[in-house]
Amino acid sequence: MSTDSPPRRSLALPVALVLGIPYLIGLLLLTIWPRPVQDSAPVILDLVVRAVHRGLGWTWLGFSELEAIANVLVFVPIGTLAFLAFRRVAWPLAFAAGPLLSLGVELVQKAALPHRIGSVADIVLNSVGATLGVLLAWAIAAAVSQLRPSKLEAS
Repeated sequence: MSTDSPPRRSLALPVALVLGIPYLIGLLLLTIWPRPVQDSAPVILDLVVRAVHRGLGWTWLGFSELEAIANVLVFVPIGTLAFLAFRRVAWPLAFAAGPLLSLGVELVQKAALPHRIGSVADIVLNSVGATLGVLLAWAIAAAVSQLRPSKLEAS
């Protein structure tokens, strides 16, 4: 009689989908909404910039810098989700997912949304964020796999 237990199924993909689908929907609404965020929430953005100026002393941070930082940060979860979705099937696709999504968003903005501006700089910043997300997820997965006892040690 064998004492081998069945292989554990990872919950990473189901959890990523449960969290990722709403995030992706929110991101798409944010990026393809007819009006830019700064038109919809100028007071909030102004409050954020003023709080950073006062609280951290980062007087160099203006709206353009805040927008660039946000373009990177908002795509980090996309890279993480892409890693979780593609790592077992075709992990190089994880690196392509963020840039392709960003390219699609910017093309829609340029072609169909007259009040939005499709930008190559946004594609680059979003791609950097997505790549950071893939690398972060990869590093965490590698660290977790090092913590698990190997099958050889268990036998």
